[in-house]
Amino acid sequence: MNEIHKRIADAKEVLNLEASALQNLSDTLDVSFSEAVNYIVQCKGRVVFTGMGKSAIIASKISASFNSTGTPSLFMHAADAIHGDLGMVQASDVVVCLSKSGNTEEVKTLIPLIKERANVLIGISAEKNSYLGQHANVLLVTPMDREACPHNLAPTTSTTLQLALGDALMVAVLNEKDFTEADFARYHPGGSLGKRLFLKVSDLMGGFSKPQVHPETPVLDVILEISNKMSGCTAVIGEHQIKGIITDGDIRRMLQQSTDFSGLNAADIMSASPVSLPSDTLALDALKLMNKREITQLLITHNGVYAGVLHMHQLIQEGISV
Repeated sequence: MNEIHKRIADAKEVLNLEASALQNLSDTLDVSFSEAVNYIVQCKGRVVFTGMGKSAIIASKISASFNSTGTPSLFMHAADAIHGDLGMVQASDVVVCLSKSGNTEEVKTLIPLIKERANVLIGISAEKNSYLGQHANVLLVTPMDREACPHNLAPTTSTTLQLALGDALMVAVLNEKDFTEADFARYHPGGSLGKRLFLKVSDLMGGFSKPQVHPETPVLDVILEISNKMSGCTAVIGEHQIKGIITDGDIRRMLQQSTDFSGLNAADIMSASPVSLPSDTLALDALKLMNKREITQLLITHNGVYAGVLHMHQLIQEGISV
C-alpha cells in the first residue's frame, strides 16, 4: 500500500469508527434524553455548559449553538469554576457537565458544589456508573468501544459523540420552542439570513443615485444624465410623478434605428409606467422582482415621491440572494 492509499485508509477507518459510534448512540437514546430536553425547556435561567480538557472545548461550542438558537447559555470551564467562576451560576440555571470518564478530579470537586446550590445537573458521559452518572439529575450516556486514536488515548470518538449529542439537544429544544427561521435571523442580524429577512430597500438608500429628467428633456441631455449618475437608467419625472424610465437599452435601441435624435426628447423614447417599489420593501423582495422581470434596476419611492434607483449590484454586494 503506497503512502497516499494508506492515508486514505487511515482516514476511512477513523470516519467509519466514529460513524458507527454515532449510530450506536442514536440506537441507545432513551427517556433520559427527553428528560434533559424538558429540564432545558423549563429552565428559567441560563443553561451553563462545563467540562475539562477537550470536553470543555465541546461544551463551549454547544453553549454557542444554544445562544444562537434563542436559549440563553454560557460556558464555564470546570477548573475555573472551582477557583471562583462558580459565581457565574445562578439559582435558576441548569448545568450541563460533559466528561468522558465522569470521574475527572475537577468535575468531582465541582459536582457537590452544584448540587449544594440545588441546580439541576445534566451529565453527558461515556460511563454510566461514574461519579457524574451517580449524582446527575439525568445522565445522557455516550456509549463507545474505543477512541479513533490508534492508541485509544486522544479524545476523538468521545468528543464526536458529545458534539453530536449537544446538537441533538439544541435542535430538540428549538423545535420544542417553535424557533423559526425568522427567530434565527434576529440572533444573526449581521449574517446573510438576517439581511434576507430584515434588510429593507430604505436601508440602502444612502447609496442611491437619483438620475431624473423631464418628459421634454432632449435625448442628448438624457444620455448625459444616465452617464453622469452611472445607474444605467434615469427616471422621467413630470408633475412630481414618475412618468417613465429610460435605460441604456432604450438608448441603444434608439441608435440602432437612427443616429439622428436631435428632434427627440425623453417622452419619445421612455418606457411608460415603469416598475417601482416603495422604500419599505424588503431588499430580498426587490431582488425577486428584478429576477422575475429580468431587469437590473428599480425606481424607488419614499412616501410616494421618487427617491432614486436601486441597482441589482447593490443587493449582491450586501449578500442578498434568492
